[in-house]
Amino acid sequence: MFRVIATHAKKHPSLIPLFVIIGAGGVGAGLYLMRLAVFNPDVCWDKKNNPEPWNKLSPSDQYKFYSVNVDYSKLKKDRPDF
Repeated sequence: MFRVIATHAKKHPSLIPLFVIIGAGGVGAGLYLMRLAVFNPDVCWDKKNNPEPWNKLSPSDQYKFYSVNVDYSKLKKDRPDF
């Protein structure tokens, strides 16, 4: 696959930015999916030891990718323990 891309890039140098942008987009999408799989509280990899990981989140845990005007360190717990 890389050989085909390299031969096309040698014949048509104007395609190099397209290959770079598409490659960066693919890498970025893969990294974002990996971040969701590892850090999202809705995903549970170990169902025996921690079947409901979303119940162990404190209000100061930031699990959103980007939040506007929210300081998670100052939030207090407003729900009971189960």
